Amino acid sequence: MRPIKFLKYHLLFLLLALNLSLCVQAEQVTAAIAANFAGTMKQLKPLFESETGHRLVTSFASSGTLFAQIHNGAPFDVFLSADKQRPQQLIRDGLAVADSQFIYATGLLALWSSQADLIDPQGNILRDAHWQEKGITHIAIANSKTAPYGRAAMQTLSTMQLVDATSRYRVTGQNIAQTFQFVASGNAQLGFIAQAQILALPESERGSSWLVPKAMHSPIQQMAVLLKRGHNNSASEAFLKFLQSPKAQALIRARGYRSCGL
Repeated sequence: MRPIKFLKYHLLFLLLALNLSLCVQAEQVTAAIAANFAGTMKQLKPLFESETGHRLVTSFASSGTLFAQIHNGAPFDVFLSADKQRPQQLIRDGLAVADSQFIYATGLLALWSSQADLIDPQGNILRDAHWQEKGITHIAIANSKTAPYGRAAMQTLSTMQLVDATSRYRVTGQNIAQTFQFVASGNAQLGFIAQAQILALPESERGSSWLVPKAMHSPIQQMAVLLKRGHNNSASEAFLKFLQSPKAQALIRARGYRSCGL
Protein backbone atom coordinates (compact mmCIF):
# COMPACT_ATOMS: atom_id res chain seq x y z
CA MET A 1 0.00 0.00 0.00
CA ARG A 2 2.85 2.40 0.73
CA PRO A 3 4.07 2.63 -2.91
CA ILE A 4 0.50 3.40 -4.03
CA LYS A 5 0.12 6.05 -1.33
CA PHE A 6 3.50 7.55 -2.29
CA LEU A 7 2.47 7.64 -5.97
CA LYS A 8 -0.80 9.36 -5.05
CA TYR A 9 0.98 12.13 -3.15
CA HIS A 10 3.61 12.43 -5.88
CA LEU A 11 0.93 12.97 -8.53
CA LEU A 12 -0.82 15.51 -6.29
CA PHE A 13 2.45 17.39 -5.87
CA LEU A 14 2.99 17.47 -9.65
CA LEU A 15 -0.51 18.81 -10.25
CA LEU A 16 -0.04 21.54 -7.66
CA ALA A 17 3.31 22.47 -9.18
CA LEU A 18 1.75 22.62 -12.65
CA ASN A 19 -1.09 24.86 -11.46
CA LEU A 20 1.38 27.13 -9.67
CA SER A 21 3.46 27.37 -12.84
CA LEU A 22 0.43 28.36 -14.89
CA CYS A 23 -0.56 30.99 -12.33
CA VAL A 24 2.92 32.48 -12.36
CA GLN A 25 3.00 32.63 -16.14
CA ALA A 26 -0.48 34.09 -16.53
CA GLU A 27 -0.57 37.88 -16.72
CA GLN A 28 -3.09 40.65 -17.27
CA VAL A 29 -3.39 42.89 -20.32
CA THR A 30 -5.36 46.13 -20.17
CA ALA A 31 -6.68 47.17 -23.57
CA ALA A 32 -8.03 50.53 -24.76
CA ILE A 33 -10.52 49.65 -27.50
CA ALA A 34 -12.51 51.76 -29.97
CA ALA A 35 -16.22 51.76 -29.13
CA ASN A 36 -17.30 50.24 -32.46
CA PHE A 37 -15.40 47.05 -31.63
CA ALA A 38 -17.10 46.46 -28.25
CA GLY A 39 -19.54 43.78 -29.40
CA THR A 40 -16.86 41.86 -31.27
CA MET A 41 -14.45 42.06 -28.34
CA LYS A 42 -17.05 40.58 -26.01
CA GLN A 43 -16.87 37.43 -28.13
CA LEU A 44 -13.10 37.50 -28.57
CA LYS A 45 -12.31 38.02 -24.88
CA PRO A 46 -13.36 34.60 -23.50
CA LEU A 47 -11.71 32.89 -26.45
CA PHE A 48 -8.41 34.68 -25.77
CA GLU A 49 -8.54 34.00 -22.03
CA SER A 50 -9.34 30.30 -22.45
CA GLU A 51 -6.59 29.79 -25.03
CA THR A 52 -3.82 31.67 -23.21
CA GLY A 53 -4.73 31.70 -19.52
CA HIS A 54 -4.11 35.46 -19.47
CA ARG A 55 -6.71 37.95 -18.22
CA LEU A 56 -8.01 40.71 -20.49
CA VAL A 57 -9.34 43.97 -19.03
CA THR A 58 -11.09 46.24 -21.56
CA SER A 59 -11.98 49.92 -21.71
CA PHE A 60 -14.18 51.26 -24.55
CA ALA A 61 -14.49 54.83 -25.84
CA SER A 62 -13.97 56.81 -29.04
CA SER A 63 -10.49 56.54 -30.50
CA GLY A 64 -9.84 60.23 -29.88
CA THR A 65 -10.86 59.97 -26.23
CA LEU A 66 -8.63 56.93 -25.67
CA PHE A 67 -5.75 58.65 -27.47
CA ALA A 68 -6.05 61.61 -25.09
CA GLN A 69 -6.23 59.30 -22.07
CA ILE A 70 -3.05 57.51 -23.15
CA HIS A 71 -1.29 60.86 -23.49
CA ASN A 72 -2.47 61.72 -19.98
CA GLY A 73 -0.95 58.54 -18.53
CA ALA A 74 -3.89 56.11 -18.50
CA PRO A 75 -2.62 52.61 -17.59
CA PHE A 76 -3.23 50.81 -20.89
CA ASP A 77 -1.00 48.10 -22.37
CA VAL A 78 -2.40 47.99 -25.90
CA PHE A 79 -4.53 50.31 -28.03
CA LEU A 80 -7.07 49.14 -30.61
CA SER A 81 -8.00 52.28 -32.50
CA ALA A 82 -10.64 52.73 -35.20
CA ASP A 83 -8.05 54.50 -37.38
CA LYS A 84 -4.36 54.36 -38.30
CA GLN A 85 -3.42 57.93 -37.51
CA ARG A 86 -3.59 57.80 -33.72
CA PRO A 87 -1.51 54.63 -33.20
CA GLN A 88 1.07 55.98 -35.62
CA GLN A 89 1.12 59.28 -33.72
CA LEU A 90 1.64 57.44 -30.43
CA ILE A 91 4.72 55.77 -31.93
CA ARG A 92 6.06 59.16 -33.02
CA ASP A 93 5.34 60.52 -29.54
CA GLY A 94 7.33 57.72 -27.92
CA LEU A 95 4.28 56.22 -26.18
CA ALA A 96 3.99 53.09 -28.33
CA VAL A 97 6.42 50.46 -29.54
CA ALA A 98 7.71 50.95 -33.10
CA ASP A 99 6.92 48.16 -35.57
CA SER A 100 4.24 46.67 -33.29
CA GLN A 101 1.32 48.17 -35.22
CA PHE A 102 -0.95 46.25 -37.60
CA ILE A 103 -4.43 46.52 -39.12
CA TYR A 104 -6.70 44.17 -37.17
CA ALA A 105 -9.92 45.03 -39.05
CA THR A 106 -11.37 47.32 -41.69
CA GLY A 107 -14.69 48.80 -40.65
CA LEU A 108 -17.86 49.08 -42.73
CA LEU A 109 -20.07 52.16 -42.42
CA ALA A 110 -23.86 51.84 -42.58
CA LEU A 111 -26.85 54.16 -42.45
CA TRP A 112 -29.30 52.58 -40.00
CA SER A 113 -32.84 53.01 -38.74
CA SER A 114 -34.59 50.96 -36.09
CA GLN A 115 -37.70 51.22 -38.32
CA ALA A 116 -37.92 48.21 -40.62
CA ASP A 117 -39.10 49.97 -43.80
CA LEU A 118 -37.55 53.42 -43.57
CA ILE A 119 -34.24 52.94 -45.43
CA ASP A 120 -34.12 51.54 -48.95
CA PRO A 121 -31.21 49.27 -50.04
CA GLN A 122 -29.66 52.04 -52.21
CA GLY A 123 -29.75 54.77 -49.59
CA ASN A 124 -32.01 56.96 -51.69
CA ILE A 125 -33.72 58.21 -48.55
CA LEU A 126 -30.78 60.59 -48.14
CA ARG A 127 -30.84 61.74 -51.74
CA ASP A 128 -34.59 62.41 -51.71
CA ALA A 129 -34.09 65.02 -48.96
CA HIS A 130 -37.82 65.19 -48.10
CA TRP A 131 -36.99 64.07 -44.60
CA GLN A 132 -39.61 65.83 -42.51
CA GLU A 133 -42.36 64.44 -44.73
CA LYS A 134 -41.12 60.98 -43.74
CA GLY A 135 -40.98 61.82 -40.05
CA ILE A 136 -37.21 62.27 -39.98
CA THR A 137 -36.15 65.05 -37.62
CA HIS A 138 -32.68 63.85 -36.56
CA ILE A 139 -29.75 62.11 -38.25
CA ALA A 140 -27.16 60.83 -35.77
CA ILE A 141 -23.43 60.96 -36.50
CA ALA A 142 -20.49 60.27 -34.20
CA ASN A 143 -18.14 63.14 -33.40
CA SER A 144 -15.99 63.45 -36.52
CA LYS A 145 -13.09 64.94 -34.51
CA THR A 146 -12.71 61.95 -32.20
CA ALA A 147 -14.52 59.03 -33.90
CA PRO A 148 -13.28 57.68 -37.26
CA TYR A 149 -16.76 56.44 -38.13
CA GLY A 150 -18.03 59.98 -37.63
CA ARG A 151 -15.33 61.26 -39.96
CA ALA A 152 -16.31 58.64 -42.56
CA ALA A 153 -19.96 59.66 -42.21
CA MET A 154 -19.13 63.32 -42.87
CA GLN A 155 -17.02 62.29 -45.88
CA THR A 156 -20.01 60.33 -47.17
CA LEU A 157 -22.30 63.35 -46.83
CA SER A 158 -19.68 65.45 -48.59
CA THR A 159 -19.47 62.95 -51.46
CA MET A 160 -23.27 63.08 -51.72
CA GLN A 161 -23.20 66.93 -51.47
CA LEU A 162 -25.47 66.81 -48.43
CA VAL A 163 -23.34 68.46 -45.74
CA ASP A 164 -25.26 71.74 -45.79
CA ALA A 165 -28.67 70.15 -46.36
CA THR A 166 -28.34 67.88 -43.32
CA SER A 167 -26.76 70.43 -40.97
CA ARG A 168 -29.92 71.25 -38.99
CA TYR A 169 -30.90 67.58 -38.78
CA ARG A 170 -27.60 66.23 -37.49
CA VAL A 171 -27.12 65.25 -33.84
CA THR A 172 -23.68 64.26 -32.59
CA GLY A 173 -22.78 61.26 -30.46
CA GLN A 174 -19.54 61.36 -28.50
CA ASN A 175 -18.68 57.94 -29.93
CA ILE A 176 -20.23 55.33 -32.19
CA ALA A 177 -21.87 53.55 -29.22
CA GLN A 178 -23.77 56.69 -28.19
CA THR A 179 -24.70 57.31 -31.84
CA PHE A 180 -26.17 53.81 -31.97
CA GLN A 181 -28.21 54.53 -28.83
CA PHE A 182 -29.66 57.70 -30.37
CA VAL A 183 -31.10 55.62 -33.22
CA ALA A 184 -32.05 52.56 -31.15
CA SER A 185 -34.04 54.75 -28.75
CA GLY A 186 -35.87 56.50 -31.60
CA ASN A 187 -34.51 59.92 -30.67
CA ALA A 188 -32.88 59.91 -34.11
CA GLN A 189 -34.63 58.25 -37.01
CA LEU A 190 -31.43 57.73 -39.02
CA GLY A 191 -27.81 57.30 -38.01
CA PHE A 192 -24.42 56.41 -39.44
CA ILE A 193 -23.00 53.54 -37.40
CA ALA A 194 -20.73 50.51 -37.81
CA GLN A 195 -22.17 47.60 -39.76
CA ALA A 196 -20.91 45.39 -36.92
CA GLN A 197 -23.35 47.07 -34.52
CA ILE A 198 -26.28 46.08 -36.73
CA LEU A 199 -25.14 42.47 -37.04
CA ALA A 200 -24.81 42.26 -33.25
CA LEU A 201 -28.59 42.73 -32.97
CA PRO A 202 -31.16 39.92 -33.21
CA GLU A 203 -32.55 39.79 -36.74
CA SER A 204 -35.94 41.01 -35.53
CA GLU A 205 -34.33 44.22 -34.21
CA ARG A 206 -32.11 45.11 -37.16
CA GLY A 207 -34.58 47.53 -38.69
CA SER A 208 -33.45 48.79 -42.10
CA SER A 209 -30.02 49.86 -43.32
CA TRP A 210 -27.85 50.86 -46.24
CA LEU A 211 -24.24 49.68 -46.42
CA VAL A 212 -22.33 52.76 -47.57
CA PRO A 213 -20.12 52.05 -50.62
CA LYS A 214 -16.47 52.18 -49.60
CA ALA A 215 -15.73 54.63 -52.45
CA MET A 216 -17.73 57.31 -50.60
CA HIS A 217 -15.23 57.67 -47.73
CA SER A 218 -11.66 56.95 -46.72
CA PRO A 219 -11.03 53.35 -45.60
CA ILE A 220 -11.77 52.76 -41.92
CA GLN A 221 -8.59 50.82 -41.25
CA GLN A 222 -8.50 49.94 -37.58
CA MET A 223 -4.97 49.65 -36.19
CA ALA A 224 -3.68 47.99 -33.04
CA VAL A 225 -0.42 48.94 -31.34
CA LEU A 226 1.58 47.86 -28.31
CA LEU A 227 1.99 50.69 -25.83
CA LYS A 228 5.22 51.25 -23.92
CA ARG A 229 3.53 50.21 -20.66
CA GLY A 230 2.74 46.80 -22.18
CA HIS A 231 6.30 46.17 -23.36
CA ASN A 232 7.75 42.98 -21.84
CA ASN A 233 4.25 41.92 -20.74
CA SER A 234 3.69 38.44 -22.16
CA ALA A 235 -0.10 38.89 -21.98
CA SER A 236 0.06 42.01 -24.16
CA GLU A 237 2.15 40.30 -26.79
CA ALA A 238 -0.08 37.21 -26.67
CA PHE A 239 -3.20 39.34 -27.13
CA LEU A 240 -1.86 41.12 -30.22
CA LYS A 241 -0.73 37.81 -31.68
CA PHE A 242 -4.16 36.33 -30.95
CA LEU A 243 -5.90 39.16 -32.83
CA GLN A 244 -3.99 38.18 -35.97
CA SER A 245 -4.77 34.47 -35.67
CA PRO A 246 -7.04 32.78 -38.25
CA LYS A 247 -9.60 31.99 -35.54
CA ALA A 248 -9.85 35.60 -34.35
CA GLN A 249 -9.89 36.98 -37.88
CA ALA A 250 -12.70 34.62 -38.88
CA LEU A 251 -14.79 35.88 -35.97
CA ILE A 252 -13.98 39.50 -36.85
CA ARG A 253 -15.19 38.92 -40.43
CA ALA A 254 -18.37 37.26 -39.18
CA ARG A 255 -19.10 40.29 -37.00
CA GLY A 256 -19.22 42.76 -39.91
CA TYR A 257 -15.66 43.77 -40.71
CA ARG A 258 -13.18 43.00 -43.43
CA SER A 259 -10.25 41.21 -41.87
CA CYS A 260 -6.74 42.61 -41.75
CA GLY A 261 -4.95 42.84 -45.07
CA LEU A 262 -8.20 42.95 -47.08
